[in-house]
Amino acid sequence: MPGFVDEAQLHVKAGDGGAGAIAFRREAHVAKGGPDGGDGGKGGSVWLVADRNVASLSGFKDHPHRRAGDGTHGSGARRHGRGAEDLEVGVPEGTVVRDLDGRVLVDLAVEGDRWLAASGGEGGRGNARFLSNRRRAPAFAEQAELGEEKWLNLELKLMADVALVGFPNAGKSTLISRISAAKPKVADYPFTTLQPHLGVVSYAGQELVVADIPGLIEGASEGKGLGHQFLRHIERARVIVVLVDLASVDGRSPDDQQRILVDELRRYRPELAERPRLVVGSKLDLVDPEAAAGGADELEVLAEAAGVELVISAVTGAGVEPLVQRVTRLVTEARAAQPRPRRWVEHRPVPDGVRVERDPDGSWRVAGRAAVRAVALSDLTDVEALAYAQGRLRRLGVDRALARAGAHDGDRVRIGDFEFDYSQD
Repeated sequence: MPGFVDEAQLHVKAGDGGAGAIAFRREAHVAKGGPDGGDGGKGGSVWLVADRNVASLSGFKDHPHRRAGDGTHGSGARRHGRGAEDLEVGVPEGTVVRDLDGRVLVDLAVEGDRWLAASGGEGGRGNARFLSNRRRAPAFAEQAELGEEKWLNLELKLMADVALVGFPNAGKSTLISRISAAKPKVADYPFTTLQPHLGVVSYAGQELVVADIPGLIEGASEGKGLGHQFLRHIERARVIVVLVDLASVDGRSPDDQQRILVDELRRYRPELAERPRLVVGSKLDLVDPEAAAGGADELEVLAEAAGVELVISAVTGAGVEPLVQRVTRLVTEARAAQPRPRRWVEHRPVPDGVRVERDPDGSWRVAGRAAVRAVALSDLTDVEALAYAQGRLRRLGVDRALARAGAHDGDRVRIGDFEFDYSQD
């Protein structure tokens, strides 16, 4: 069974478009039938979609590649190629997508949020599309456009109402197994939990999602002990429960544990220190077994003596119901204070324009999807095809962009696979 994975790389490849056809109508008794080449079909795009039924990024760990289908080529008699279906890739709610340089591209925080990860290649136009009063028999068509292809970094930030934080072996896993159906590994040694666990807690008609965050240590905000990997799962929690170990064997008092943990949260994200917070003392059964079986009044006295708001024993169940009651009230208040959930959002990258770049060999490169598509014709040695490409580049402002960049007569210019010598005329 695959484990929980909260970081992964994903390679997306959109489908290529189909090429436009070069064909002429050929029928008996029909002279000069004219061009009738059909258009190529569009390649499928790749979309990332937030899906609450996907729990982690484990599906990308060993199989990171996702590819959409290609469009088919056009043919004669104006038969257009078939377009390919888009590919939807489900990711967990709370997935942040970054490029390989670490720049955030999109945050898919809500069920149904969609992001266009790779755009499918457009189908080439057949020669029938280039018929005009000046071009009566165009013998060229557009080539297929390649689909986008890229590597992405995926990072999951858990969507939970409550985050349980504490030092290693503070009793978080025992507590979440007590209040929910989650069954994390529990043992009497530090760092039992190496991955977050989610549990659903039902109380008074309310359902809460509780996350058991792996044990933090001093210096976690600086990445010590995989701190950054653990701390990011707290970012979206509405309420933070700080669990301090009343029977801590390393000599840290509950007050010291609380101070260190809250300071690490503040260092990582200052706003986390302002989040609704409840400080709870755990392992009461190890400190005072008789008190762990005592009444509510006795538990309140023990909590005040320990400098915490509540004391519990997840083993005996002492204090657990008051804890769930308090947490439910805090979550309800936090939910009411937040804006109403928005509907899902569709994210599309902003289309890039035409830009001019200088290559290391001193030549110029014209980049941009529209410019590359303008010269993607089947035969640029054809006079009519070359004239069409030149006119289209002029309308896109490529000549002005080259002049502003400082191009001189005779400079080499590349647009996609097409090369030519620049001339101001």
